[in-house]
Amino acid sequence: MPRRSPFKHHRFPRDIILCAVRWYLRYPLSYQDVVDLLAERGITIDRSTVYRWVQKFGPELTKRTEKHLHRASLDWHVDETYIRVGDKWRYLWRAVDANGQMIDFRLTARRGAKAAKAFLNKAIERVRLHRPVTIITDKAPTYRRVIRELNQRYDPHFDSIKHIDRKWRNNLIESDHAAMKRLLGYRQSFRSLRTAKATLSGIETIRTIKRGHLQNKQPGVSGEIQFVSQLFEAA
Repeated sequence: MPRRSPFKHHRFPRDIILCAVRWYLRYPLSYQDVVDLLAERGITIDRSTVYRWVQKFGPELTKRTEKHLHRASLDWHVDETYIRVGDKWRYLWRAVDANGQMIDFRLTARRGAKAAKAFLNKAIERVRLHRPVTIITDKAPTYRRVIRELNQRYDPHFDSIKHIDRKWRNNLIESDHAAMKRLLGYRQSFRSLRTAKATLSGIETIRTIKRGHLQNKQPGVSGEIQFVSQLFEAA
């Protein structure tokens, strides 16, 4: 059965929608910035429309990109940072591999062993058979306990995941946090967890596309545009 087109019932054509979504996710722009850039090209649109497009097509972009990703390496860097959602700080857990490829992220209201365990379980489930051999973290004792529990679950007689907690070894993901936050710019305050998750999903995917962690993607911005367009050609 062919996949239902996500563009059905939209007034604007596919290329305009994808262009607006890609701009918002790739650059530190506000919804009004995207509206103004489209207006320069003779396209009149409302900020709320761009918002709805990002919320719908950000996660859809992630879903369609999944099968094109390179296989992540078995050495992971895991760390948490924080972003503002509504009027509260929320915790953003992120994992990248040794090449800087995004493995997974999770946004939670609390920081602790339960949240760390849920995140690592989610990330390992995503890669399925390609579980990490090494996980590098900071010295937070939470990680040590959670990784020990993971090893007990997968192989109680052998530490299948080696835990390294030397802070300087985790510079890779800490610098990646900083790059992602620069991209968020003044958008670091989201309306709700649902809004934040959908937007972050699209941002992380666009960053993955930009960095070329994909099969059969042409280099440069034109390659990014072509790749995103081809993802939705069947629609």
